[in-house]
Amino acid sequence: MPELPEVETVMRGLEPAMVGQKIAFVNKRRPDLRVPFPKNIKSVLEGARVLNMTRRAKYILIHTDQSHVLVIHLGMSGRILIETNRDYKPQKHDHIILTMADKTQIIYNDPRRFGMIFFVKNGEFEIHKAFKDMGPEPLGNDFNAPVLQARLKGKTTSIKQALLDQRVVVGLGNIYACEALYEAGISPQAAAGSISLARLEVLTQKIKNVLKRAIDAGGSSLRDYRQASGELGYFQHSFLVYDREGQVCKICASKKPIQRIVQSGRSTFFCSTCQKR
Repeated sequence: MPELPEVETVMRGLEPAMVGQKIAFVNKRRPDLRVPFPKNIKSVLEGARVLNMTRRAKYILIHTDQSHVLVIHLGMSGRILIETNRDYKPQKHDHIILTMADKTQIIYNDPRRFGMIFFVKNGEFEIHKAFKDMGPEPLGNDFNAPVLQARLKGKTTSIKQALLDQRVVVGLGNIYACEALYEAGISPQAAAGSISLARLEVLTQKIKNVLKRAIDAGGSSLRDYRQASGELGYFQHSFLVYDREGQVCKICASKKPIQRIVQSGRSTFFCSTCQKR
């Protein structure tokens, strides 16, 4: 599933093609994805001007001059591509196509259909079920060690599992949780509530650093992910620990190779020499 850097990269790629433009036509090619498309999606969006685009967690928010914000979640395999060829023929898994006033097409393609497209009314994000319980943005000024410590207080679950909890911090998925914990020297198996403030200071900074580097690299392309331009991300070439089971640690060069364990059904990669409880 695309994580924060991938979603941020897609959003930034769409901005030049959408912001300031009117949406001329909405081609809805099926009734639903994981949830049904809004019944009023054509009436709300056709003729609407895109004012700006933002991201919340792993959701892309398209703000228009109407009272509704268009929200897109890419799910497992969703892609949003920009098509300037006016002779483009829709493909099998192109489920929504927005044609902008300049004839550019914004195509939502999703083979597995686990994504979501829905509306949230302006001013109602804090009460909407998808957003109301979310934690802070990891790249925001309100995410720091004291905030993280307060959200981890009393938690006996592992720090790796806690970082994937969107109520603790949003957008941080499996790949970047592994990478940040490795760089911070913290075992993914450590009890979340037991980690000192000093070590959380390091962890929060490493989370920010890893995410920023990943965004600069266009995200990580492991299976389905593509940027809005159709290009692959390339942060996967910079992984220090993720998907490196059995390989030598790049920090300590210990004889103990990078290990892989499963936590809550997800692979965790770590160095038992560098990462301490």
